[in-house]
Amino acid sequence: MKRFDDETGPAAPAPLAPLAEITDLRVEVGGRAIVEAVSLRVLPGRVTALVGASGSGKTTTGLALLGEFPAGARVTGDVRVTAADGLVGYVPQHPAAVLNPARRITALLNDIARARVRHLPRGARRAAMRERVLHALTDAQLPSPATLLRRYPHQLSGGQQQRVVLAQALLLGARVIVADEPTTGQDALTKSLIVEQLAAVAAQGIAVVLLSHDLDVVRALSDEVHVMRAGRVVESGPTSRVWSAPRHEWTRQLLAAQLSFTGTAGGAETGPGAGAETGSPGGTGSPGRTGSGDRSGSAAGRAARPVVRVRDLIARHRDGSRGTSVTVRVPELALYAGESMAVVGRSGSGKTTLARCLAGLHRDHDGAILLDGSPLPHSLRDRSRGQLAAVQYVFQDARAAFDEHRPVLSQVARTAVRLRGVDARTAETEALSTLLRLGLPQELARRRPARLSGGEVQRAALARALLAHPRVLICDEITSGLDTVTRRGILDVLTGLLGDGDGGSHSGGPVEGEGPALVLITHDLDTAAVAHRIAVMDAGELVEQGPAERVLTAPQHAFTASLIATTTRAARPTISPHADV
Repeated sequence: MKRFDDETGPAAPAPLAPLAEITDLRVEVGGRAIVEAVSLRVLPGRVTALVGASGSGKTTTGLALLGEFPAGARVTGDVRVTAADGLVGYVPQHPAAVLNPARRITALLNDIARARVRHLPRGARRAAMRERVLHALTDAQLPSPATLLRRYPHQLSGGQQQRVVLAQALLLGARVIVADEPTTGQDALTKSLIVEQLAAVAAQGIAVVLLSHDLDVVRALSDEVHVMRAGRVVESGPTSRVWSAPRHEWTRQLLAAQLSFTGTAGGAETGPGAGAETGSPGGTGSPGRTGSGDRSGSAAGRAARPVVRVRDLIARHRDGSRGTSVTVRVPELALYAGESMAVVGRSGSGKTTLARCLAGLHRDHDGAILLDGSPLPHSLRDRSRGQLAAVQYVFQDARAAFDEHRPVLSQVARTAVRLRGVDARTAETEALSTLLRLGLPQELARRRPARLSGGEVQRAALARALLAHPRVLICDEITSGLDTVTRRGILDVLTGLLGDGDGGSHSGGPVEGEGPALVLITHDLDTAAVAHRIAVMDAGELVEQGPAERVLTAPQHAFTASLIATTTRAARPTISPHADV
């Protein structure tokens, strides 16, 4: 994409008329300004990025272009959409919230495509509609789109749902597209494809407003960036200038907080399982070797056996009238108290299905999942209260896991009441303490979920799981929608848990001082680098596992190597202060 942010380069073209413009926007809710004095111009063929912490006002500003504001909001300022058709497409951070769970993907997309083919003869409409749908799915970087059309939204991974919503926006034919965290939960390979696709969308003259915590994506894609904090824009300018010479302290903090797996993986060598053998280069190792290395001096080393062991797991998905298909194969996997394991791979590779099997949320599988040597029932409905507390799951789409009509605090505290049997007062006190440790003060905790940002709801979901005092804590992409500063804080909390002794009182419970076994489902290798071990999945197969440092610096499987290479390329600066890309 052509950039014209170089003040010393070739002469800039004639000024472009904006397709949308926000002037001095102020949004007040409950007497508190959540957006204050925000102005920006959205130009055709350009990518304008808004970055900042969760709750900084990015989504509120983006939704203003659609004429959408929080209930009861008092709005001043001016928002104009000057595009010829006035259409603004929106790709939300939590795609499941806008996909009807009772309708197949083909129906959701046909509803939009149908309006685009009405000018054609009746006999030609069906074929033209299908062609448009498949083209939009392909443009949204969904491989084998025809096979996904018969599925329901819940049968797709979070990343696949995200790309379906992007396909809806492309089908709409909007001249302005607001992309709210479009790469959230995407692996490095898919993320690079989405960056290319959004750049191609902008090259067609469409204005893209990018709301993102992913600074690598912002740097690679955007022409102009606006840095927000506490509802205000604290710094604006060409992306290259902001990156090379940030002027505001908050901008410098955001850039400085970026993780780099090449610089953090070294710490994994001293963690649990660091001495574990990996087995064959492309496999999972033998049952006697995988995860059984020297764990002396670690929490896991004090455990006589793993908290959870997976053996010969084969998970299936039902595919309408076609029956079932195998989606995940895991011959052997072990999780130890006080140990963190990151499960990485492309969107749709089976990471979430594996995690759901552990939690009892996906029951259509063979093989054994053992908790302290005892089989766990396949379905959570058949698990005891102690087993439910022992394995806790924090979802990628945290908002969908909350009751929108009840305050967050009461829902978090309820976990301790239901699963541990504590009284309501004690549960609320513990909930407030845990929420505060995760960065949610009492004033926010007493709100309903709709009045919290995506990152704030994610932290509340983590607090709710922690109140069960789990033996195994499964975190499914919980840092993917957070800014770099908050992400690092959450990862610090998670790694701190490994020695906190927050495990429950299961009969085969942890040694005193041990924390839970932590499973990080992630596409982000920077996040995976904080784990002790990494397991890599590709097309439903567990292709490699081992100590984090070894996997990240000397991968043994071709897919792992390609994933690392793509991430490394994305982390390199793509724009210099005087580049004409």
